[in-house]
Formats: sequence, structure tokens, C-alpha cells
Amino acid sequence: METDKIIVLDFGSQYAHLIAKRFRLMGYYSEIALPSADTATLAGAKGIVFSGGPSSVYEEHIPEFNPAILELDIPILGLCYGHQLMARSLGGIVEKAPVGEFGIAHLSSRAADGTPYPESPLLAGVKLPAQVWMSHQDAVVSLAPGFEVIGSTRDCLYAALQNTASKRYSLQCHVEVKDTPDGDRILENFAAAICGMQKNWNQDRVLDVIMQEIRECADGEGIGANGKTRDSRKRKVLLFLSGGVDSTVAFALLNKALGQERVLGLHIDNGFMRKDESRTIAERYRSFGFTNFIVEDASETFLKAVFEETDPQKKRMAVGETFITVRNNVVARLGLCEDDWLLGQGTLYPDIIESGGSKNAHVIKTHHNRVEGIQALIEKGLIIEPLKDLYKDEVRLIGKKIGLTDELVYRHPFPGPGLSINVLCSAGPAFRTAEDVAEARRAEENLAEYDFSMLFSAAPPATSVLPVRSVGVQGDFRTYRFPAVLDFGSFPAKVPGWDILEAASSGITNTIKEVNRTVLKLWSAPEARNLELRRAWCDKSRLDQTREVDQIVLDELKKSGWYAKIFQHLTINLPCSAHEGHCSIVLRPVVSEDVMTARFAHLDIVVLDAIIKRIAALGFVDAIYYDITNKPPATFGWE
Repeated sequence: METDKIIVLDFGSQYAHLIAKRFRLMGYYSEIALPSADTATLAGAKGIVFSGGPSSVYEEHIPEFNPAILELDIPILGLCYGHQLMARSLGGIVEKAPVGEFGIAHLSSRAADGTPYPESPLLAGVKLPAQVWMSHQDAVVSLAPGFEVIGSTRDCLYAALQNTASKRYSLQCHVEVKDTPDGDRILENFAAAICGMQKNWNQDRVLDVIMQEIRECADGEGIGANGKTRDSRKRKVLLFLSGGVDSTVAFALLNKALGQERVLGLHIDNGFMRKDESRTIAERYRSFGFTNFIVEDASETFLKAVFEETDPQKKRMAVGETFITVRNNVVARLGLCEDDWLLGQGTLYPDIIESGGSKNAHVIKTHHNRVEGIQALIEKGLIIEPLKDLYKDEVRLIGKKIGLTDELVYRHPFPGPGLSINVLCSAGPAFRTAEDVAEARRAEENLAEYDFSMLFSAAPPATSVLPVRSVGVQGDFRTYRFPAVLDFGSFPAKVPGWDILEAASSGITNTIKEVNRTVLKLWSAPEARNLELRRAWCDKSRLDQTREVDQIVLDELKKSGWYAKIFQHLTINLPCSAHEGHCSIVLRPVVSEDVMTARFAHLDIVVLDAIIKRIAALGFVDAIYYDITNKPPATFGWE
């Protein structure tokens, strides 16, 4: 596209494409490029951004980078890994930091002795100290020649740097995420004031591009995902239709671009749905006017696919491959000619990047829409994904723009694997490895020594570690570590406010390497003093337990008006209980706009108390916890 643009060099960060999307949402056209790109391919760029990434700049195997890019007469902004790479490439020093920062920090305009830092066009209009979002273990420890400090945090002296003569700026924080509230202002300063770029992008143009790409893909025009020229046949699209906002918006766009006669929605009841979910989805689609979809009950097939599987990644892959199997069975039963049909998915960019879908990215979790069977279809050019370059907030804007109802657009996300990834499984305590037990013991010992005196004026909480691992993301790497438990003895009477708990959670996960989550104990049954790790699978019984609890939470959230205030709630079923056949429950409501980062919801205590009482009355729950961890260091779900 021949137009002024900001180019984002992708070093493998989860957030690389989010940087580009932020610029686009503000009206500045942006594109992604590899950091090894020839300088000639960057012609027309008004500015360049170096993204974050999972590597350490001083390691041997890092993303290939063309250092000649730093010699271009174009403004450059480095973020996180990009901040460190710029410093090291130009003569500074980067080392492992004594204290990593994961989550909220505050950028100050003064040094520790009170001396003010120089003013910067990058931070114009930003009132310092300002909240920023960090996710790093390394840090710049010595400046490159010509650079000066313009901001620092408590644990990062060189958090913001500039060389105004060469128009080189860098920040250790992630300004592209919503948890850096002034992030858009900083990016606007870079694009407009520093790069001198005029606004040239809007939602109308985004929609036009998507519609054009759908028609080109389905009508055999252009280049396929495998890099080969498509044949000229006009194909139809069979779309996996989960009922969530992503697949719903993709379905509506395909209908709009191709017509209902060329699109068939396939909603598969995989047995992992919420209570009455499939029936509700079908009713909502019919009431909106969609008639070109079918519902397939494949619950038994999916339950067999995950039976006695304890490995979260293998479970996700089994679910994803079973979708393909069921899809193939439906195609055969309906007598559809495979060569005439593309497979459609509501894939978003976070799905791709968390599955390691960019060249330099690490796998955070394997999404069901990126398993081997799907990858094979992508290589053949037989997949169509209208939303693959968008984020959730952008998808909702598109959904509203094309006339979808709030009921369809603002429904909480519900991934294809559904509740299966909320039901943690275990072969029982006898199958825990010595390494697993030792690491859990170290986590408990370090947690017992943690100093809470700066946070809690009253007695500190009792601490422990749950005997299960959950997935997290720290410094763009996936982690599988233990959740720390804070127990104040009585909820809500003795429990401090959410802000203090958030600070405690952040401190614990930043300090104790064996921990990537913190949960607050809300309640336990009087007779359930000792919870044990149980042999438990993702079967119908545990899924039904999860459905009942999940329905209670959603009912109370909707009744209180909180459903619209949070992005998503997940009900986590743990194989830890005092009685056989019982479980423990973790409540995980999160607030997010871009999926890539999130804060745990600071739910009203009255609402939470009503939820606890209803869950406790079910009889099969022995303990209830509340996940008080942001993303990062934890992901939304536990698997």
C-alpha cells in the first residue's frame, strides 16, 4: 500500500501487532515487518518501532536484526526488548535485572534524589508519575553515548531514554497496552510530533479491506496462505461457529461479502459448553435472521478425545483435532464437495501470536485453531480467517458497524475448547514427580518468608501453595508454575482492599520465581480442613459441576450489572478436595480491552458474597478462591 506509515519490527512479542493496531485505531496506517528487513523495504516509513520480544539481547540465539536500520534518517521508538536492543546496539549495556517487573509500575520524571529529568517530546502531555505496564527481567544498566534518561521506575533506573539529535527514543514499558493509560498519548506524540505523520486510516477503510480480502480469498483471486496463486473457482465457506463474538462477527462478514447461499455456519456442541449454551446460541442467531447454520451434537466424541488427559497442551490439541474430525464427518454426511469449500474460523491475532505464530514468538498456549490439522489446511490455502489481524475490541467495533446486536457483540468470550480448559486434571498425588514436589515445597518456603509488613497493617495472611500448576506469561515466555494462596481467615471481614491485594499479588509473582499466580481464599466448607490432590479427569460429572457454578456467577454478574463491566469470567475447577467427587473452585473475572493484558476484576464485595453463598450451597464444592493476578504474569485461564 503506497501511503505514509509507521512500521513495527516484530521481535516476537505478544504485543507487536497490538502496537500496529493502536496506531491504526488512532488513525495512522501501520504495518508489521521483520527486524532483518532490508532498509530498502522500509521506504515510505515515517517512523519505525522496535517491539518487545521473548529473548535477551545478550543471548547467542536472538531474532536476526539488520543494524543498518539504526542508521536510517527515520525516527525510531524502542519498546521493552526494542528498548534494550537499541541501547546495546548503540553502545550501552544490558544485563539481567536484580528485580524483574511484571505488571503495573509507575514512571517518574525525577531521579531518586529528586533531580528532574529533561523534558521529552515523547512524553509531552503525560502527567508524571504515570502508571505503565511492565513485563521484563532484563534492564539497561549503562547508557549508549548521546542518550539521556527521561523517566525511571522504582526498580528500573533507565526506564525511558532519548537521543533527540538522532530522534531515537526508547521505553522499557509497554505503551501499547491499555494498562498504560497514557500509552496512546505517547504513541500519538511519536507519530505526529516526532515523525510528522498525518492521520490516514479509519474503521471504514478497515472494513473495506476485510471485505475485499474475503472476496479475493473465496473467489480464487490473489495469493493463498501457501504463497501460491489460487485457482479461479468460486468457493463456499464452512465456518466453525462457536457463538462467541469472534466467530459471530466473522460469520456476519462472510454473509455480507458472499451472501448466505455461499456460507454455512457449523456450531458444534462439544460437551464443553456452558449450561444450555448451544440452545441459546441457536435461538439468538435465528432471531437475528441467520438461517444458514446447523448444530451438531458431538459431545461424546470430544469427551472421549480428552479422557484421562492431564497435559493441558495435549488436551488443547486433542480438542482442536477433534473439531477437524467432526467437520470432516459433517462434510461427508452432507455430501459437500471438499474442493468447493473453504474452512472459516473466527481467529484473532492473539490466538496466532500465543500459539507462536510469528517468526520470533514463543508458544504461550496452543489454540484449537492452530493445531496440526488446521496448519495443514492453511498450507493448502483452504482456510479463511477474516479477523486474523484484529484484536477483540476492534472486532466488536466492526460487529457494531455492520449492525449486529449488543447481545451478540458484547457477549463474554467463550473459546472453542470451552469449559474443557477450565477443568484441571490430575492422575493423583502418587503420579507427582519428585521435581514437582520439590519445586512446590520451595515455593511454599519462599512464600512463608515473604515480607507483608509494608502492605498489611493487621496480621499477615496465612500462606500456602496449591498443588497444581497453571499457565502464565512472563517476559513473553510461557511459564507453568504454582498459584500462591493468601488466607486471611474470614471473608470479607479481615480481607484488605483490592488495591492492596493487587500490590501483594504483583510483589509475590515478581519475587518468587516458582509462582506465577496469587489467589485469595474466600471460603471453605467447615468439614473440609485438609484439601487433597485427587485423581480427576475432564469428564461429564466435573463439567456439570463447572456448569452449575459458572451459571451462578453469570446470573449474579448480570443481576448486579457487573456482566457489562468485565471482559470475561472463567470458572476454574480444581482437582483438590476434602471428599471424593468434590472439587475446589477458582473465580476468575477479568477486565481487558485487548486480551493481551488484563487486570483481575475488583468485584463489589456484596456481589461476591452472594456468589459465595450460592456456590457453597451446592454441596460439592469444598473451597472457593478468587484469582487476584493480572496478565501478565498470569494468562486469563489456568490451562
